[in-house]
Amino acid sequence: MSAENTAPAATELWVERTGTRRYVGHSSRGATVEVGSVDVDGVFTPGELLKIALAACTGMSSDATLARRLGDDYAATVRVSGDADRENEVYPHLQESLELDLSDLDAAALDRLLTVVRRSVDASCTVGRTLKAGTTVDLDIPTP
Repeated sequence: MSAENTAPAATELWVERTGTRRYVGHSSRGATVEVGSVDVDGVFTPGELLKIALAACTGMSSDATLARRLGDDYAATVRVSGDADRENEVYPHLQESLELDLSDLDAAALDRLLTVVRRSVDASCTVGRTLKAGTTVDLDIPTP
């Protein structure tokens, strides 16, 4: 089998405890992220990381479409918000806002672009698609 036909190895992800309700997340590609509770400075909470993953996925899923129309150097910010329902321990609603300078587009071009961007995100953002569809999570706790 040639090198072109081999799939890249899956990125391994894990967290290690560094203190009370404080962890460091790792990827086998060398990235790290500090994770902890809301009362710890300098960390993301797990819920914040979920929202950031959604916003990043939306941005990345719309990137090629927007670059084709607005140019490779377009500026974009994706904001995401939503409060947790602490009683049910879920985020019942997340709101995203994709902020762009679209002032050079006429009404017809703007409408076409927004339609294509929404389609790109709906088709390509696995985080958003997973949140909308729901997922099954299995927890294994190996024992000796």
